[in-house]
Amino acid sequence: MADETEKLTENIEHHESKQAKWWGNLSPELKDYHDHEWGVPKHDDRELFELLSMETYQAGLNWRTVLQKRDAFNQAFYNYNVAKVAAMMPDDIDRLMQNPALIRNYRKLAATVTNAQAVIKVQQEFGSFDHYLWQFVDFKPIVNQPESPDAIPTQTELSVKLAADMKKRGFKFVGPVTIYSYLQGAGLIDDHLKGWHREQV
Repeated sequence: MADETEKLTENIEHHESKQAKWWGNLSPELKDYHDHEWGVPKHDDRELFELLSMETYQAGLNWRTVLQKRDAFNQAFYNYNVAKVAAMMPDDIDRLMQNPALIRNYRKLAATVTNAQAVIKVQQEFGSFDHYLWQFVDFKPIVNQPESPDAIPTQTELSVKLAADMKKRGFKFVGPVTIYSYLQGAGLIDDHLKGWHREQV
């Protein structure tokens, strides 16, 4: 419950930072992530696993901190190769806990391994993690076009349903608030403000 309360607070900040483009105070890291990654539909299992892991790391922190440590996490977790991460042992987590470039929270680091193992089980059942996730939105993004950041929810019936299913399958750090944020980042839900157009790169 404490993790979910922290996530609720941070998810609100997450919404604000992502939508701050309209307020003129977005940091370069957040602007780049917002304009080129956030809300872009993702279908690659590695990318989906990386984003799920990043959402885990964010709990109790801000998104900018996670982005700044992203390269270090990619190096630590084999560029989020699901099979390699799933095979990591407790000793590996102990080693990562000594790395100052990471967010050194044992439960979050261990959850990365646990979630990789859960992803593999999902892949075996559904063919891909991508197929498993996108079936919850009938394989097409939900585009909300909110009028303002205040109109963006922190969780919905969909995120509650998916969170419950993922918990049943062994995933960790997957409360409904976390999962709503995850669905936004992965592009299953597009909560860019009405009138916003993605830059072409």
